[in-house]
Amino acid sequence: MTRETPTHTSAPAWLVAVVAGLFGLLYAYAVWAGVQYLVVTLQEISRQQELLGAEVALTPVAWIALIMAIIVPLAAFAVAMVLGRSRAVWKLALLLLAGLALTSVFWLDVQAFTMTARIIA
Repeated sequence: MTRETPTHTSAPAWLVAVVAGLFGLLYAYAVWAGVQYLVVTLQEISRQQELLGAEVALTPVAWIALIMAIIVPLAAFAVAMVLGRSRAVWKLALLLLAGLALTSVFWLDVQAFTMTARIIA
């Protein structure tokens, strides 16, 4: 009696790289949007400081939210790549899509927070 082990054919490296690269562009856009939102918010704070003539700054919670808007896409991409590195290409793409959805929900939460909460101290 011989025992046959199932052969697992992994996807070609170029296909994994193409899928990761395409999703990487979307994640890079999310990171860039977070950086841009932080810079624009700081410019608006500076403009308000000049108009009011008083010391105006972001609250610590606002700093955390704006910095997390930059970190979450990077972390989601890294986690999806680590979890999907030894799986089929469609599973990797699904993990990357789920991470992108999580990033989008977090981005909407940050925008809702900065529009409704008091972020200026």
